[in-house]
Amino acid sequence: MTPLGRTEPDRCPGVLAVHEAADGGLARVRLPGGVLSAQQLRVLAAAAVELGDGHLELTSRANVQIRALRPGAPVELSERLYAAGLLPSISHERVRNILASPLSGLDTHGRYDVLPLARDLDRLLCARPALAELPGRFLFALDDGRGDLASAKADVAVRMVDSQLAELLLAGAPTGVLLPPEQAPDLMVAAAEAFLAERAQQQSEAWRLAELLNGPQRVLARLGLQEQAALQHVPGEHLAAGAGTAQAVEACEGGPALEGEGRVPRAAVPRAGWVQDGVGVGAFVVGVPLGVLDGEQAAVIAGVAGGWESLGASEAVLRVTRGRGVVVVGVAEEDLTQLAGCGLVVEAESAWNGVTSCAGRPGCGKALGDVRGDARRVVPGWSGGQKAVHWSGCERRCGKPGGEFVDVVALASGGYSVDGVAMTVDEVGDGVRVQ
Repeated sequence: MTPLGRTEPDRCPGVLAVHEAADGGLARVRLPGGVLSAQQLRVLAAAAVELGDGHLELTSRANVQIRALRPGAPVELSERLYAAGLLPSISHERVRNILASPLSGLDTHGRYDVLPLARDLDRLLCARPALAELPGRFLFALDDGRGDLASAKADVAVRMVDSQLAELLLAGAPTGVLLPPEQAPDLMVAAAEAFLAERAQQQSEAWRLAELLNGPQRVLARLGLQEQAALQHVPGEHLAAGAGTAQAVEACEGGPALEGEGRVPRAAVPRAGWVQDGVGVGAFVVGVPLGVLDGEQAAVIAGVAGGWESLGASEAVLRVTRGRGVVVVGVAEEDLTQLAGCGLVVEAESAWNGVTSCAGRPGCGKALGDVRGDARRVVPGWSGGQKAVHWSGCERRCGKPGGEFVDVVALASGGYSVDGVAMTVDEVGDGVRVQ
């Protein structure tokens, strides 16, 4: 038994292992590095319209969910995704959980373009049969040095120190172990294999590395490594890092979305607007209210990105972010009107920035209210600001961000609790006081 008392294997949903929610089947499509092409977005949107409720949900791990799948629809969905290159491994489809800095290679703030490393890691992960046994919540991350994934609490991660060195992180904590960036994918899959071996040794059903007894130290020992002294150099030379191991933290798909312990500034999270200090073609961060794309919005994004893609651009023209937005490569000024016209967020001071929610009714049987519907009615009247706000349908607070946020929770008696104060839906705006 693990420190969190796990007694059963993780049943995190996928495409083949669909979760039966209150509104039908829920499929989660992994997007390693958050990357997809314009054509792949069209395939996902068409599948949502024809097989589900017509919407795509963006998750805090930069993946995509399709809800309300009808009986028999998962088979059709899997066939479509396989043909589109979104299901390259049947055996490993639930374990391809790979975060990467979404602006990597697009601006001057990263120290190394990590997207090629994310592709290599995905390929190596799928090539190791034993790694199909990883829990669906086990997470890899590649931070290009800007620190935007420092709060992700990934089980195995690397953070770029400069263009020639990366540091290994385990269970969200730096180890001081340095390596060339090109060696990172091999070491990361080796660390995942060490996790499985240690989990078996401890006779555990742990879902995360932090849940194992002395997990990070045991994994390092199995790799023939040991924790090094913390790096103390300034960011221009090396990233400062504190030594030590993380405490047990459960971070599933609906878990910490933006910030957590060892918080990164909210400015490190891509907000709506042009990518500053861009390199080459223009890139734009598009905000998606509550992380839910309808068919029209998906078509507009795909259309904008598709123009650049048709000119021979790489497949990484679209990148889903942990903040449930989309980075679109190849945007022109005239595209903004079209993006804003279908309800997407194109302004950094929009009231929608930093607002998240769980699924609420009718998708979740435990929810006490239609949080998304209420948020859509209330939030447009707010002034934009920096506060994070999370709407929850019940006390579980699924999908809540880490760090400080305004806590809006549906009440059984109707209305909401806003940071512990009961109020009606119409009063929530005053209770939030977005600054």
